[in-house]
Amino acid sequence: MHEVAAVPPFVALAYLIAGVLFILALRGLSSPASSRTGNRFGMAGMAIAVGTTLYTHEIANLPEIIGAIAIGGVIGFVTARKIAMTDMPQLVAAFHSLVGLAAVLVGAAAYLTPEAFGIVDATGQIHNASRIELGLGVAIGAITFSGSVIAFLKLNGNMSGKPILLPGRHVINLGTLVAILGLIAWFYAMAAPTIDAPWLFWTVIALSFAIGFLLIIPIGGADMPVVVSMLNSYSGWAAAAMGFTLGNSAMIITGALVGSSGAILSYIMCKAMNRGFISVIAGGFGADAGPAGAGGPVIDRAYKRGSAEDAAFLMKQADSVIIVPGYGMAVSQAQHALREMGDLLKKEGVKVKYAIHPVAGRMPGHMNVLLAEANVPYDEVFELEDINGEFGQADVAFVIGANDVTNPAAKTDKSSPIYGMPILDVANAKSVLFVKRSMGGAGYAGVDNEVFYMDNTMMLLADAKKMVEEIVKGLAH
Repeated sequence: MHEVAAVPPFVALAYLIAGVLFILALRGLSSPASSRTGNRFGMAGMAIAVGTTLYTHEIANLPEIIGAIAIGGVIGFVTARKIAMTDMPQLVAAFHSLVGLAAVLVGAAAYLTPEAFGIVDATGQIHNASRIELGLGVAIGAITFSGSVIAFLKLNGNMSGKPILLPGRHVINLGTLVAILGLIAWFYAMAAPTIDAPWLFWTVIALSFAIGFLLIIPIGGADMPVVVSMLNSYSGWAAAAMGFTLGNSAMIITGALVGSSGAILSYIMCKAMNRGFISVIAGGFGADAGPAGAGGPVIDRAYKRGSAEDAAFLMKQADSVIIVPGYGMAVSQAQHALREMGDLLKKEGVKVKYAIHPVAGRMPGHMNVLLAEANVPYDEVFELEDINGEFGQADVAFVIGANDVTNPAAKTDKSSPIYGMPILDVANAKSVLFVKRSMGGAGYAGVDNEVFYMDNTMMLLADAKKMVEEIVKGLAH
C-alpha cells in the first residue's frame, strides 16, 4: 500500500460518521415505510463527506471545485425536476454511466500525474499496489460506463429490448475478460510500465469499454431490472477502487456499501426470477434467440372485452380485490387514480391489496416508488411470495399494465424467453380485469399472454389512467 499523508483525527471521525449514516440510509431504504428517512440519512452522510473532503483537499483550486459542484448540481436538479417517473430507470442507468466514467477519468488523471496523487515510489514509478487499484478501478469503471449506456438505450427504446446474441459471444467475452486481467497483472509486474509500455493502461480501458458493451447487449428486457441493479454494484466497486488510489476512506466505505448492496439485491432478484446470478451478469449465458416470431404480431384470438362500467360493477360486488400494477401504469401515470379507486372500494367494504412482482417495471422497486408517491398505505402492498397464494380466494384480480409478470408462459412454455420466472398467479382469481392499451402488442419480453383469452378475463382496452378514472366515476355513482 502506498503512503498517504496523515490526516487530522477529526477527518477520520467525520468519515466514520458519514459511513454510519450511509449504512443507516441503506437500512432505511430496505422498506417503503422508512425510505424517506433513509434518503435523509444518505443526504446528511454525503454532505459531511463532501464538506470534509473539500476542507482537506490540497490539489485543486477550491473555487474550481465549488464551481464544478454547482454546475453538476444545477444539471442534476433540473433533470430530476423534469424527468417523468416512467423515465426513472433510464435516468438511473445514465447516472451509473457517469459514475463509471468518473472512475475512468480519475484513474487516467492519476496515471498521467501520479506525483500529484502521491502514488509514486523513489524511482518515480507508480507504486505496485496503486497499479492494481488503478487497473481494477478503470476497468470496472469502463465496464460500468459502456454497460450503462447500452442499458439506457434499451430502456429508452433506442435499442431493441430483445437479446442481441452475437455468434461465439461467450468465447469472446471470456477471452476479453482474461485479456483485461492479464494486462493488469502485466502492468503490476513491469518495472517501469509508464515508460516502457504506456499502451498497457490504455488498452485495459479500451477492452473494458468493449466488454461492458458485449456483456449487456445479449440481455433481454425481462432481465433488465437485474442489469440496472448489477450496474449499480459495479459503479460502487469502481468508486471503492478509486478511493484506494486517492487514499480517501469515505470513497472506499461508500463504494463498498454500494457495491455489496447492489450485488446482494441482484442476487435476490435473480432468485425471485429463477435466473442464474452468474448467467445474467455473464451476459445472458445460456440464452437463445427464443421461438420464431416471438415479439411479432399477436395472433388474432377471441377475447372478452368490457367497459369501465362493467369493471366498476364487478368490483363493487366483490369481497376482495388484488391490484397488480405494472409498467403500463407508470407510462400513463395512473397511480393516483388507482389509489382513489382503491379508497372508493374500501368505502364499499371491499378488501383491497396490491401485489408487487420483484421485477415489475424497469428497475428494482419501480412499482413501490410509484405507489408510495400516490400515498398508497404501505400495509396494503405485498410482495409476490406473500400474496401469491391469495389469488385463488380473490374475487377480482385487477391487472393494470403488467404483462410478463402475470404470463403463464413462464410456467408452461420452455421455449419462452421468460420460462422459469415466478409469476403472479392472477389467473387463479374468480375474475381478472386486465387493463391494456390494445391487443396489438406483447409485453417487454415480446410474449403474448394466455390470460387475455381466458373465460374469466375481461379486457379493458384503453389508456390505463383514463380507464381507471372512468372506473372511479362508476364507483362514485
